[in-house]
Amino acid sequence: MKRIENATSRQVTFSKRRNGLLKKAFELSVLCDAEVALIIFSPRGKLYEFSNCSMNKTIDRYQNRTKDLMSTNNTVEDVQLEKEYDSFSMTKKLEHLEVCKRKLLGDGLDLCSIDELQQLERQLERSLSRIRSRKYQMLKEEIMKLKEEEKMLLEENAALQIKVSTESSRKQESNQRSESSNHQEIMDVETELFIGPPERRSNNNNGFL
Repeated sequence: MKRIENATSRQVTFSKRRNGLLKKAFELSVLCDAEVALIIFSPRGKLYEFSNCSMNKTIDRYQNRTKDLMSTNNTVEDVQLEKEYDSFSMTKKLEHLEVCKRKLLGDGLDLCSIDELQQLERQLERSLSRIRSRKYQMLKEEIMKLKEEEKMLLEENAALQIKVSTESSRKQESNQRSESSNHQEIMDVETELFIGPPERRSNNNNGFL
């Protein structure tokens, strides 16, 4: 397509296409129940318009919709930029942490300056201090735990000794009662054997009637 050079032909074509465009806009609004607004300016600056609703209302709605779309696009772009920045920042942090880790392990120290080496030394000393403090704390807790267990064992031992002593005493008393009862039975038996006058017992022993 190209511009019609003849002015008369251009004006005739404009009139025909304008009327067809206005007719299509009307049909679209009726058949599809759509909100349609059409604005046409002729080459001489004359205005032609069509709107099935208020023209100003439709234009305001279009402008608000455009602003919302621009705001949404800007928000999406901002979110994408923020994600990219966060990803880049996280990558840099990971690389820095990896370098620091290698330096703490003694690797890659050739390019370090005196200040960096002194900073690493101070960091290692602080780490060793925290490690020792934690170790002493754990040893102290372990010793306290062992002391508590020792105390419980001593109490259980004392209770067992008291129990054993009590059972031993009861056993001795039971043995004494048993011996006393046996002795009494023996006395009763001996008493029954010597019943009767002494003379008869003597004669019986000598064989006389």
